[in-house]
Amino acid sequence: MNDPESHDSIVVADQEASAHLDLYALPKAAIQDPPGSLLKALGQIGPGLILAGSIVGTGELIATTKLGASQGYVLLWMIVLFCVIKVALQVELGRYAITHGKTTLAAFDTLPGPRLGTSWMGWLWLIMMLATQAQIAAMEGLVGQAAVMAFPRVVDARWGPYLASHPDYVWATWTTLAAILLLISGGYRRLEKITTVLVAGVTAVTIACVVGLPWTGPGTDFSLASVARGLRFALPAGGAALAFATFGITGVGASELFAYPYWCIEKGYARAAGRRTPDDAWARRARGWLTVMKLDVWFSMVVYTLATVAFYILGAATLHPRGIVPEGPGMLKALSVMYTSLGPWTTPVFLVGAWAVLFKTLYVATAANSRLTADFLDLARIWPQRGPKARERTTRLFCVLYPALSLVLYLVVRAPGQLVTYGGYAQGLMLPLIAWATLYLRYRDADRRVAPSWLSDAFTWASSLVIGLVALYSILHDLLRIDPFHWLR
Repeated sequence: MNDPESHDSIVVADQEASAHLDLYALPKAAIQDPPGSLLKALGQIGPGLILAGSIVGTGELIATTKLGASQGYVLLWMIVLFCVIKVALQVELGRYAITHGKTTLAAFDTLPGPRLGTSWMGWLWLIMMLATQAQIAAMEGLVGQAAVMAFPRVVDARWGPYLASHPDYVWATWTTLAAILLLISGGYRRLEKITTVLVAGVTAVTIACVVGLPWTGPGTDFSLASVARGLRFALPAGGAALAFATFGITGVGASELFAYPYWCIEKGYARAAGRRTPDDAWARRARGWLTVMKLDVWFSMVVYTLATVAFYILGAATLHPRGIVPEGPGMLKALSVMYTSLGPWTTPVFLVGAWAVLFKTLYVATAANSRLTADFLDLARIWPQRGPKARERTTRLFCVLYPALSLVLYLVVRAPGQLVTYGGYAQGLMLPLIAWATLYLRYRDADRRVAPSWLSDAFTWASSLVIGLVALYSILHDLLRIDPFHWLR
């Protein structure tokens, strides 16, 4: 029996250092028994924390905070629901990756329906992913704005009149270059380590700011009673539309659902379970690694839910009483009120926190999008990836192209809130299709030996139902201008 603690990763050798080994293959040499204790299992989590690095970003800093600023505490219950309800789909996609050894796009490539090289689902993913580059653009721009606030004298008249009047362009460009260099210089392990540190830091700082709210001065509305009221069901007039607009980017979004199986496979869960065979040994290993995967999912859910709720409470407690709704070019300055209301010493804390939130999301989202793009091009026969080296070269190419594309988009639009909304709607409309595809694969390809329990199935169906209702609401409200919940008020 192999001891998981004797290795820095699940694999026997450092596969990232050995380019001839394929992270997406299932060699017999990589098979390992699952960890036998909770402590050892916790040592094998990681994909969910990478996902949390992507989740706690513009959706939380901008969309969630904006919702709290405009509505107060009343929709806090909905934010918690949005964070929890999509986890069931994440678990089922992770289950499929481990038990079948397939990436998300490869699994969806087997769906029935029209094909153009690959399945219709792959092409819809591509459209959604390109739309979410608007969110990446917002991240680059806001990081630039944060840097200007922190170092206002770096870009001055010596840079010329145009750049002196747009210093955020300079910082956004430097941020983009830094992200590109970091992305092309490392693989899964570096990504996991960096995002784990950043997620822990951002979550801790944001929660600490919430804890400090009772000691702030006038103008702050915070009490446990207010938080309790926010957990009661209510749909205020005008608030539901804004809340549902955040659904696609709060908690696990469509982009993260597509990406999670890739991180599970690169971490080594599928390789450790091995290729599916009819013997009991495979079933036992698979069930063990599925338990590790579910621990990874729920642990990361707690982390990003705490961070998301903290951002919402900060908006409701500090911005809502002042009538401040962060939007437009001055969005970051408005957001800074959440932290600076605790005292002037918190300004650098806010700027560092904003940088960490946005930069890590830019970093992780680009890494995921580049991997999925390489997979898509291979499945569609547009650009076949002949081996791990070819896949790595293609991935690194898009690690350069996507941040550059988003930078151009920010320089043209320069409206972070609007850009985030575009990306959020694209992800929200994709979620019902992911739910349907996940349910289809679950019942078509499930192995009874590792099938989900009836409780897990019920949770998946409930998740799919809620996602479908939210999508229906968006269509009725935003396209047909009908308010389905007017009778509740």
